[in-house]
Amino acid sequence: MKSNHFTRNLMGATALMLAGTSGAFAFDPAPRWCEGVTIAAFPGGPQGGVFANNVYNGFRQAELDLGPKVTYYFSDWDPNKMLTQMQQAVATGVDGIATYGFAGEDATGPVVQQAYDQGIIFTTLNTALRASQEKYGPQGFGFVGAPNYDAGHALAAEAAKRTGLKEGDEVFVWGLKGQGGDRGQRTVGVLDAFTEAGAKIIYQEIDAATNADPNAGTATFVGVMGANPGIKIVVTDHGGLTANVGVYAQAAGLEPGEVYFAGFDMSPNTAQAIENGYQSLVIDQQPFLQGYLPILNICLTKKYGFSGLDINTAGAFVDKTNVAAVAPLAAIEVR
Repeated sequence: MKSNHFTRNLMGATALMLAGTSGAFAFDPAPRWCEGVTIAAFPGGPQGGVFANNVYNGFRQAELDLGPKVTYYFSDWDPNKMLTQMQQAVATGVDGIATYGFAGEDATGPVVQQAYDQGIIFTTLNTALRASQEKYGPQGFGFVGAPNYDAGHALAAEAAKRTGLKEGDEVFVWGLKGQGGDRGQRTVGVLDAFTEAGAKIIYQEIDAATNADPNAGTATFVGVMGANPGIKIVVTDHGGLTANVGVYAQAAGLEPGEVYFAGFDMSPNTAQAIENGYQSLVIDQQPFLQGYLPILNICLTKKYGFSGLDINTAGAFVDKTNVAAVAPLAAIEVR
């Protein structure tokens, strides 16, 4: 009898406990929980372009998974065009904007302020706007991408190490040092690492035509290589140019492996160039995540009041030893 009495008391206490705590489990997970939220998303480059398409695929997957209505703005890697499109997006009164910080803090900061004044969540991918992020982080401003200076420095330092670069050896850096804000810092990181190694640097700014269409730079590449036949390493600080390395090398009459090519971002062509021996080293900064996670950031802030995410998507180096694992994903523009 005593044990029955104990059992009844225990069951009663358990029932009271469950009744008293049932409110703690009131949250009900739901599919497409971000439906009704409107977002302007910027893949960055031309529609279907290298890197831009990986970001776009991440955006689309997040749109499908989470349920917001997303409007896409393709900017041809033109900071001024992107800035104008941001202003247009703010004027439409969307709930959130996910974009690059290419135009820099001075130009983009007023647009960010206008967005938050109107209750629009503004967040960045790939290229940071750190002053705006510091100011508006609690209201949802985040960053998803690879820290640009660090990524540039790491790639050049690794290329120098792998090639046994010596003082006075020639390297060619094809970059965007002149682009404002955080984006230019990736090229600066490359240049600093080669300077530290004592290399002789031949630098070429990527012009607007080549920025939009890498094929437009073929003659430039052939000219630089012809004028400087001692170049040991080439760094292409642009996903589209990195994807075009096979074209550049063949146009310049280079054999696979004759020059050490290092660059940024995987693509189907880049994977092929690695397999064919033209491309030697690539940093994969996982641009699919740079699309998916900013949409998630905006949804979390809009629905639940979370502060902005700050996520480093820098992955690992890809070369001939591991490209086979990445190539199938590069082929469908996820990696």
